Amino acid sequence: MTDQLRVAVAMSGGVDSSTAAALLHERGYEVIGLMLRMWAEEGDGYLPNKCCSPESVADARRVCQTLGIPFYLLNVEDEFKTRIVDFFIEGYARGVTPNPCVQCNRWIRFGTLLNKARALGAEFLATGHYARIRKMPRPDQSVAYELWQGVDARKDQAYALHLLTQDQLAHAMFPLGALTKTETRALAAQFNLRVAEKHDSQDLCFIADGDYRNFMRRNRSAALVPGPILDTQGNVLGQHTGLADYTIGQRKGLGLAAGEPLYVTALDGARNAVIVGRQAELGQRVLTARAVNWIPPETAAQLPLRATVKIRYRSPQVPALLSAVNAQDVRVEFDEPLRDITPGQAAVFYDGERCLGGGIISSAK
Repeated sequence: MTDQLRVAVAMSGGVDSSTAAALLHERGYEVIGLMLRMWAEEGDGYLPNKCCSPESVADARRVCQTLGIPFYLLNVEDEFKTRIVDFFIEGYARGVTPNPCVQCNRWIRFGTLLNKARALGAEFLATGHYARIRKMPRPDQSVAYELWQGVDARKDQAYALHLLTQDQLAHAMFPLGALTKTETRALAAQFNLRVAEKHDSQDLCFIADGDYRNFMRRNRSAALVPGPILDTQGNVLGQHTGLADYTIGQRKGLGLAAGEPLYVTALDGARNAVIVGRQAELGQRVLTARAVNWIPPETAAQLPLRATVKIRYRSPQVPALLSAVNAQDVRVEFDEPLRDITPGQAAVFYDGERCLGGGIISSAK
């Protein structure tokens, strides 16, 4: 029993958050369900934000009714547009590939939503993320919070949570961290939740049709300015249709006649140029991660250190040496050249299953 400690659950209408709420309710917590209404494109033919569509809101509300817990729908459209959507648009306009989900966890879920939960008297905000938190005693009798990967390697989401601070982790709960997705769905069925077999949402929530290129054309067409396609020696090979139409590692759709396959190796925002090269030129040994957040704050003083690094959510962890560039930026040197290092994405550092933190990739060479 927990003496009715109040916990707010970030509801999405999906199986993960619904099962998290049911588990906490079963364990004796006083649970309240909070759902966010986020920004969506306006105009004829546009669909609602997938994270808060009418169907998702109805599913979340129904789950809360089934569990007998309160349900609140909070409007964060303006902040979501400014913090997440504009961040996404500006990134592509500059020729980088942003990760809005990481920023949403930092500013919206564990910023605005956590603050609202605390204002409602909740000690914790729980989500359906597959990650774990461990409390570690310090010599001064205080407690440090560590972020660990979820036990289900296929669903682990520590990568998307690497920007959380000690204070945010101190008020976070991840009830599914020790479960597999199969176990979560089985529990949802045991709790008689109608969302037990609901499909996971994989795409960016605010791009209803899943096509970010069309999204950019609708919302920032001026950023899609044609320019040159250059090889790595600076020779002009053709014309591109706008930097947002291309990604690092892309091979198809370049419209080039060459004697061998060519791949996008870089997007040069300063010259509005797409750089292409042979497959062998895709590999890079070094990247710089800026504005690094260290989850155990003392890690910064331990540099240089060995760690494993992920450069995308679905990428494997690969060994590297981390060293300080300055107080906020970190140089990452990989043991072997690594393909598809993409500025704008997150480089996240690990010690085994423990997430040390990470930052945004600013450059690679």
